[in-house]
Amino acid sequence: MLAQVISSIGDWLSIVAVITLVGLEWNAKPIEVSLIFFCLAAPMALLGPAAGVIADRFNRKSLMIFSDVVRAVFIFLLTMADTIWMVYLCLLVVGTFSTLFIPAKNGKLKEIVHDSEMKNAMAFSSMIDSSTKVAGPLLSGVLVSAFGAQFVFYIDSATFALSAFILFFLPKALLSLNGHEADQNKDRPSFKNEFKLGLSFIKSSTLIFAGMLFMGTSLLFIQFADSQLIVLIRELTAASPNTFGYLVTASGVGMVLSGLFLTKKTNYNSFSFMFYGAFGIGISFGLMAVLTHFDAGFSFIWTAVLGFFCGFSVSFVFVPYYASVQLITPAHMTGRVFGIINSVATTATVIGPLLGGWLSTIIGVIPAFVISAFFLLLLSFSGMLAKNKARKKREAASGAL
Repeated sequence: MLAQVISSIGDWLSIVAVITLVGLEWNAKPIEVSLIFFCLAAPMALLGPAAGVIADRFNRKSLMIFSDVVRAVFIFLLTMADTIWMVYLCLLVVGTFSTLFIPAKNGKLKEIVHDSEMKNAMAFSSMIDSSTKVAGPLLSGVLVSAFGAQFVFYIDSATFALSAFILFFLPKALLSLNGHEADQNKDRPSFKNEFKLGLSFIKSSTLIFAGMLFMGTSLLFIQFADSQLIVLIRELTAASPNTFGYLVTASGVGMVLSGLFLTKKTNYNSFSFMFYGAFGIGISFGLMAVLTHFDAGFSFIWTAVLGFFCGFSVSFVFVPYYASVQLITPAHMTGRVFGIINSVATTATVIGPLLGGWLSTIIGVIPAFVISAFFLLLLSFSGMLAKNKARKKREAASGAL
């Protein structure tokens, strides 16, 4: 958790610094700025399943440390970048080793955290991500303004190095790997077959497979609108840069508080919480569209309130699902299972903004938000109906017995 705090803050420091360097100092074209995010996200979408198999094949602690060291080196190289192509190359490498780090981290959690504490652990991890989403950009803005982007790259490189040092103190597996540690290097299936085993395991679990589809589809429509928030705010007469800042900060605060709530309440049904989360996000996006259409006053207040409610709901979609996957998945398969799940999630985060930008250009940003809200609400209600139908079938079957 300590290593995650340090490296997550560093991540946000470098993202803001790169955007400042390329967008403001180098006056890059919009498509060139968009490629920055593509370089960070594409490795997860394309290499996630393969990274998951690697995380199950090798020592996860060593993989995490190695990933941090490589990322420290390539963030440091950004201080010497003099062309946008060098920036892209460095970010592609950073994104690739981030792709390797995540399934290794999830697998290591399974090795050292008891199932009874897993939901707490995942909720705390989510709180860290949410908190750094608020603190990181604010801190980076101050540092970039005061010292420049290169200075921030030095700091971010140091955060990865410090994270790697802290990870040296991680213990070996404290919990049994169900007998798989003994034959780790004997009769190992091929790389391709290991991936197929992970995919088969996902398909065999209704919670994991159906939850992955629901989570990926929800994320697609969330990113569909979320990527166009600044465009929506521009439609307001009283819009200002501060309005967007209040919205993003309030969203982060909402995610922190919902993460805190989930650490206190661990005896929940994951599907129910996911449906509630999609419903809350849909309501938030819908109200944003309506209030923007009528150019409602005091926009800095209602955007922050709806941003908070949206952020609070987002954690309900993701944290319960990931915690349940951790509980269900055997320790020796966590890497490939999370690799596939993360690949689906990242693909949605790549496609969603592209679709949102395209549709907002054609029909306008307010109708695009209405469409996003409609599909999120439809997903929520459909999920609730399917869940209730499945519950009635189980009750009927048990009654017949």
